[in-house]
Amino acid sequence: MNRPAAGRPRTPSQPRAADGGILLSPEEVAFVRGLVLYEDDHVIALNKPAGLSSQAGRAPVNTLDELLHAFARSNGNRPRLIHRLDRDTSGVILTGRTKPAAGFLGKALMARKFRKTYQAIVSPGAPDPAQGLIDTPLRREEIGREAYMRVCAPDHPDAEAARSRYRTLAAAGGAALVELSPETGRMHQLRVHMASIGRPIVGDVRYGGALTLAGRAAPRLMLHAAALEFPHPGGGTRRIEAPLPADFLAVAAAAGLVEG
Repeated sequence: MNRPAAGRPRTPSQPRAADGGILLSPEEVAFVRGLVLYEDDHVIALNKPAGLSSQAGRAPVNTLDELLHAFARSNGNRPRLIHRLDRDTSGVILTGRTKPAAGFLGKALMARKFRKTYQAIVSPGAPDPAQGLIDTPLRREEIGREAYMRVCAPDHPDAEAARSRYRTLAAAGGAALVELSPETGRMHQLRVHMASIGRPIVGDVRYGGALTLAGRAAPRLMLHAAALEFPHPGGGTRRIEAPLPADFLAVAAAAGLVEG
């Protein structure tokens, strides 16, 4: 089943329930339920596709946050997003099914108890060294209506600490498949950090990533949230994984990074 077109504006006549919640079409309900990777009484983890915004930005669009109305309870309460992924990043995203669960998870996220693992395709070639820690502060910069992150000196007045670990998984020709693990959660952190060492993520128009690789166009930002480990509101920890999507695998295979 095709998902709703990402970025499609909702018209003022979009039906809403008496409690203000959005009334989704059967196709939208089926689509978002098809994204579920794991669910229990406390959490729902979803496999967000590239092209779907986590939450609304400067304009009203179809978002994952809106689609969570598909899981609303009889009292109108619906799951709450615990973190966000960039619009063109695919992979694991977590929601709290109840207010107490969302509060617990939000505190755990702020305390840096989440362990996030991404995979990305970068170019040109593998990072040197092949693995390491990028410990470079970032600052936010507004250009018109757009926000960017920039590397900066530690003593810059707007500097925010940012730490990212990377590890090369495969390399071939002018590209590499890397595993990325952010230790902080700054906006665009992995994208800016990889660009700062001369290995921007393929398809990253904003931060200088290659738009073609191995003779084919990059369909989007080649960044995937592959796994998420977090303290569970019911006790213990839980690890959720999302398989690499077809568009990512196609680019990786064309570049000789995985078997086709």
